[in-house]
Amino acid sequence: MKNRQSPGDTPPEEFRKQLHELADWIADFRENIESLRVAPNQKPGAVRVQLPAQPPEKGEPFEKILNDVDRLIVPGMVHWSHPMFLGYFGWTTTAPGILGEIITAPLNVNAMTWRTCPAATELETVVIDWLRQWLGLPDEFGGVVYDTASVGIMHALAVAREQAAPSTRKLGLTNRDLPRFSIYTSDQAHSAAEKSAIALGIGEENVRRVPSDNEFRMEISTLRRMIAQDRQEAFQPLAVVATVGTTSSASVDPIPEIAKICREEKMWLHIDGAYGGAFTMMPEYKWVSRGWEMADSIVVNPHKTLFVPLDFSVLYVRDLERLRRVFTLVPEVLRGDTIEGEKNYMDYGIQLGRRFRALKAWVIWRSLGREGIVERLREQIRLANLLASWIKKDNRFELAAPVSMGVVCFRFVRADKDEIDRSNSEIVERINSSGRAYLTQTKLRGRTVMRIGLGNVLTMEEHLRQAWELIRKTAADL
Repeated sequence: MKNRQSPGDTPPEEFRKQLHELADWIADFRENIESLRVAPNQKPGAVRVQLPAQPPEKGEPFEKILNDVDRLIVPGMVHWSHPMFLGYFGWTTTAPGILGEIITAPLNVNAMTWRTCPAATELETVVIDWLRQWLGLPDEFGGVVYDTASVGIMHALAVAREQAAPSTRKLGLTNRDLPRFSIYTSDQAHSAAEKSAIALGIGEENVRRVPSDNEFRMEISTLRRMIAQDRQEAFQPLAVVATVGTTSSASVDPIPEIAKICREEKMWLHIDGAYGGAFTMMPEYKWVSRGWEMADSIVVNPHKTLFVPLDFSVLYVRDLERLRRVFTLVPEVLRGDTIEGEKNYMDYGIQLGRRFRALKAWVIWRSLGREGIVERLREQIRLANLLASWIKKDNRFELAAPVSMGVVCFRFVRADKDEIDRSNSEIVERINSSGRAYLTQTKLRGRTVMRIGLGNVLTMEEHLRQAWELIRKTAADL
C-alpha cells in the first residue's frame, strides 16, 4: 500500500511566484496611495455585507484572495500611511519596516524563552539597549517589548502594587488588611491608568485626575494637595503616571517636580513617554527627558515616533528583576526550556507566546541610523511650526495649545459664539467625509478644537499646505 501524500504547504515554485506578486502589489500600493481616498465614505456594515457569511469549504487561489483585498478591503480602510492622513499622531511605517515584517513572518518563532529562540531573545535585549542609549537612560534600567503602552503601564503598576503590598501576586487584594490605593495622573493623560486600575483590582474611581495648568501640564501644587487629602482619608498613594507628550496636545508634565514628590511620598513614578519620549534623541529636545533618571518605570512607543510598524512598545523598569519577580511562573512543560543565567522574556509579563517584534525594529534602525531618525523627527517639528505660523496669520483661527512636538491644536473662531464648537466639529467631519484628508478633533478646557498630528514620513510640505487650504475653504463654506 502506497503512503498517502501529506497535503503539506504551497509548492515552493508557486510560493515564489506569489511572493513576486505580493512584492509588486506592495510597491504599487505605496506608489499609488495618493490616488486613494484617505478614509472610506461608507456606512457601518458596508464591508461585511460583501463578504461570505459562511467560512470557505474549499481553498481558493492566492490571486483571487489578493484581488479581493484590492476590491473589498482597501476601499474600506482608513489609510494611515496616506500623506494626507493627519489624524492622531500621524504615524506611518517605512519601507525598511515593511521589509522587517516580511522577514519576521516566515521565521514565525515563539520568543518566550532563550531556548525557544536564542536569536530572538538576544536581539530583543540588544534592540532594547540601543533604544535605552538613545534615550539617555541610566544602565540600571532594563526593558521588555510589549504591544502597546497601555499594556506596559499595567505591568509597571503591577510592580508598584507588589512593592506596596508584598505577596499580592500570591494572595490577591481581598481578605487582607490593606489600605485603598490611589493613582494620580493628569486630566490630559491617556485612559491607560484607569484601565490598569480596573485590571489590577485597584478600581477606576481610585485614579485621580489632577488638573493641568494653562499649558496642559499637571499642576504640582494640586497634586500635593490631592495626595495629602487622600492620606487623611486613609488611602495609600501608590503611583503617579506622568506624561511626556499627552494624547490631545503633546504637552509634557513637569517630571523633575513630580519625581521629587514621589521620592518624598515613597510613591512609584511611571513616565508615559509613548509619543513624546523619543524626541529626546534630538540634542535640542533633551529637556523632555529631564528627571527620567528618578523614575521607576518609563514606556516609549517606537511605533509612534521611531517608524516601527504597529505594534512595538518598550517598558523600562529600574532594576528589571522587580518586574520578573511579579510575573515569573514557569509551566511544567517549559521547565526544561529555562537556562539559568539566560533571559526568558515570558517571565516579564502575562504573555507566554511572544512575537519576534525586535527584528523589525533592528531592520529599521539599522537602515535609518540615529541620524536618519533625528532628521525625520526634525522635519515633523518643522512642519508643525510651519502650520502654526499659517494659523497665526489667519485671524479666523487661533492656536489652542502650545506647539512643542509634531501636534498642532487649533480652533476656528469666526462663528457665532454659541456655534464655535459645532463649527469646528463640522469642519473636521466635512474634510474626513471628502476623502481628501483626515483630521481629528479633541476637547481642551471643554472647547472643541481641531488637531493635526505630523508623524507620517510621506507627508511633505505640499501635502500640509493642501490640507490647510482645504481647512480654510471648508471653514469659509460653513
